[in-house]
Amino acid sequence: MSRIGKKAVPIPSGVSVTLAGQAITVKGPKGQLAYTAPEEIEVAQEGGQLTFAPRNDSQRAAAMWGLSRTLTANMIEGVTKGYEEVLELVGVGYRAALKGRDLSLQLGFSHDVDMPPPAGITFAVPRPVEIRVSGIDKQLVGEVAARIRRIRPPEPYKGKGVRYASEAVRRKEGKKK
Repeated sequence: MSRIGKKAVPIPSGVSVTLAGQAITVKGPKGQLAYTAPEEIEVAQEGGQLTFAPRNDSQRAAAMWGLSRTLTANMIEGVTKGYEEVLELVGVGYRAALKGRDLSLQLGFSHDVDMPPPAGITFAVPRPVEIRVSGIDKQLVGEVAARIRRIRPPEPYKGKGVRYASEAVRRKEGKKK
C-alpha cells in the first residue's frame, strides 16, 4: 500500500482542476499545468480534494499510485506558489549576468557561456555570484538548475564551481610534502 498515494490532495481556493479521462489540468494564479495519469490509476475529484486509487493490484499500479499523487500535488503547489532554485558561483572571476532574458556566465573558460531560458523559466541575478531559477514546473526548474551546475560542477580541492545554495561540497586534502 502506498502511504503517499492514500493521502488526498487538497485543492486551494483560486485553483481549478479539470479532469478529462486520465488528463488532469490545473489552472492557478501563476499559470496552467497538465499531466496525464497512467491507465492503472483512477483519479477522482471529491469536493475540494483529488483522490487517487489503483485500478488493479499490479506492481506498476502500486508504483504509479504515489507518483501520480505527488506529481499532481507539485502541479497545484507550482501554480499557487511557484518553485525556485538558488545557485552560487564560487571562484575568482566567476560571475553571472543577465543579457535581456538570457543568462550569461563567466566561469573561467575562454568564452562566456550564454543560456536562453526555456519556456516557463525565468532567471534572476540579485548578485553577480548568485543565480535564481524560478518557474511553476518543479521538474523543469530542477532540470535547468542542474544544466547550469553541469557547466562547471564544484571541484573537491578548492570548492570552485557552480553549486546549489544548500549543497555541502566534500573537500579533499591536497598534496603533502
